[in-house]
Amino acid sequence: MLKLEEQQFLGEAACSLSEVMPSVILLWDPFLVISKSVENGLSIPVCNAEVKKNDLNPTWKPAHLLLCKDNPLTIECFNFNNNGKHDLIGKVQKSLADLEKLQTSQQGENLFLHSTVGNNYHNKVLKSRLFVDKFSESVQHTFLDYVAGGCELNFMVAIDFTGKVILNTLHYIDPSGRPNAYQRRYCNFMIQISDFQPGARPIDGPVSHCFNLNGSSYNCEVKDSLFGPVINTAATIASHSLARSQQKYYVLLIMTDVVVTNLQETKDALVKASNLPLSILIVGVGGADFKVMEALDADKGERLESTIGRVASRDIVQFVPFRQVQDGEISIVQSLLAELSGQFVTYMRARDIHPCS
Repeated sequence: MLKLEEQQFLGEAACSLSEVMPSVILLWDPFLVISKSVENGLSIPVCNAEVKKNDLNPTWKPAHLLLCKDNPLTIECFNFNNNGKHDLIGKVQKSLADLEKLQTSQQGENLFLHSTVGNNYHNKVLKSRLFVDKFSESVQHTFLDYVAGGCELNFMVAIDFTGKVILNTLHYIDPSGRPNAYQRRYCNFMIQISDFQPGARPIDGPVSHCFNLNGSSYNCEVKDSLFGPVINTAATIASHSLARSQQKYYVLLIMTDVVVTNLQETKDALVKASNLPLSILIVGVGGADFKVMEALDADKGERLESTIGRVASRDIVQFVPFRQVQDGEISIVQSLLAELSGQFVTYMRARDIHPCS
């Protein structure tokens, strides 16, 4: 047994993880993390390359970055550990323009590690090198580019009319003309985005889960009490623009004070609609528990799945409970429209649709 406290100091040596002989490391599972620098000096990850199992000369899949060419980047190479405490092998700091030069010259860039010698800090250059096999760039159009090019945005509204004649409900129609909660929220939204032109359902009209508020069977503003039928109707309208190869995009606003009861039917409709030029904004009015509704909004990265196992191609839903924003600095309109431009651009880019010149 070696008693360290009884041993004399003989000397020391230092080396980085990447300089340890490969024969000593039985498993080498490298992966890359690419981060961009922001104004406050911090780095924000923008891309994670896949883990290459037991690979000393890894080649990763192409990384797609939406950045300016002069934006500083930090590319870090880690050795993957199952416990989540990954070992930093080394890193490089380059802009996209620098990476393009590496690809052109076919020269590798040595990784480095921050090292401390006494009170001095310096970058220790390693033997490991990063090569750029391919580099290409393309123009990425913005939401405003499409709007300026004449892309037509169409707005539809769906209102939950459940119990509209019951006194003290959020959508009770007061004979005195005093606006109810729905009318106030709707007017607040419409005043900020367009002229408000109300419609009305015929008194003697047939009972339907999806009917046109203005009474017309053809020129419709879609209204509903169950989500599935109205989403399918909005999807049908949006699909017409595809058949005619028109640059149109549709936005459906749903206002409800109850939790959706046909959840799976609604998911099925959303999955089907995810391939269409359509986004859906949902406002929760009142004090109901809307946690179930959050399952329709894929903000946590989990895509919706239909009954038959089909997965949504993209997130098209933004759900906002009105009570969470009514007293805050961000308006209901800002909250609802926060993801619209991203959903719009995702659809256009996925189908290689460019703005009209």
